[in-house]
Amino acid sequence: MPNLAEAPRCPITGAPGSVLVEELSPKFLTDLWRHGLGVDPAPLSAGSPRIGLWRAASGLYFFSPAEAGGEAFYRGFYSRHGAYAVLSDHAGERTDFLAGAAVIRPGDRVLDIGCGQGAFASLVPQARYTGLDLHGEPLPGGPLVLRESLAEHAERHPGAYDVACGFQVLEHVADPLGMAAAMVRCLRPGGLLVLAMPLRGGLLNQIPNCLLNLPPHHLSWWTAEAAEALAGTLGLQVVRTGPLAACRAHARMAWLIRLLPPALRSGPALRTGWPLLLWLMLAWRLAGPLAATLGLPRAALPPDLLLVARKA
Repeated sequence: MPNLAEAPRCPITGAPGSVLVEELSPKFLTDLWRHGLGVDPAPLSAGSPRIGLWRAASGLYFFSPAEAGGEAFYRGFYSRHGAYAVLSDHAGERTDFLAGAAVIRPGDRVLDIGCGQGAFASLVPQARYTGLDLHGEPLPGGPLVLRESLAEHAERHPGAYDVACGFQVLEHVADPLGMAAAMVRCLRPGGLLVLAMPLRGGLLNQIPNCLLNLPPHHLSWWTAEAAEALAGTLGLQVVRTGPLAACRAHARMAWLIRLLPPALRSGPALRTGWPLLLWLMLAWRLAGPLAATLGLPRAALPPDLLLVARKA
């Protein structure tokens, strides 16, 4: 069993007692980012300390030490792989967006954290929408997207919003509690916090070496217990929590899993060996045409977890 010097405390409760699940080689992880996706994962480098994947008593799985990708990393990642365009193209069918839109009423003031180009705004035309994204690309004539930090916005606009949303953002930060707390500061009493995060045991966890679910991109994986623990730490009332179904945007990854031998779908998140890497490359190539022609396969695992919680 791998061993790191000291068990970190849970990032959302501060409780001790985290259990080491896996140890990741920063050199191998860096090589995968550079040669697999053509992106420099700085601040992660071959000389970084070894990374532990930990399980907290709260149910949260998190990586430590946790260093989030910098501006250059996300600029390179999004521009090279067209991530903003993909998110916008599938906005109308994303189950996290649909779940968030379902709780927004006409006239609600909505804050969307990590909004990219503001694709979520198209689903809530009845709302007064504001997007925040330090790495965003506001579109001419598009929804309001501010390139400022959440901390700055919360300082200037406490209690200003009816709903604060974070779709696939909490897992990107080393301090998820701090980010969620800043979102809550932006809410009026009785306002709703809406979060969607990667589900531990979900679709992405079935793919070995899945860079989309590893540092410096994703720094945590979530369970319903962890989401409820976060709400409890923040003094919020849980309205809803549970898995979100996959949509067409996940079709290629779902077919990739179908094409992998069952033995490769379980085990460590990061694995070396040419046979595995060749299997992944071949399966990814074959999964593209299958997704394009057949769409999302039946019984695809849910990729994400939803939390809706109310401020007292």
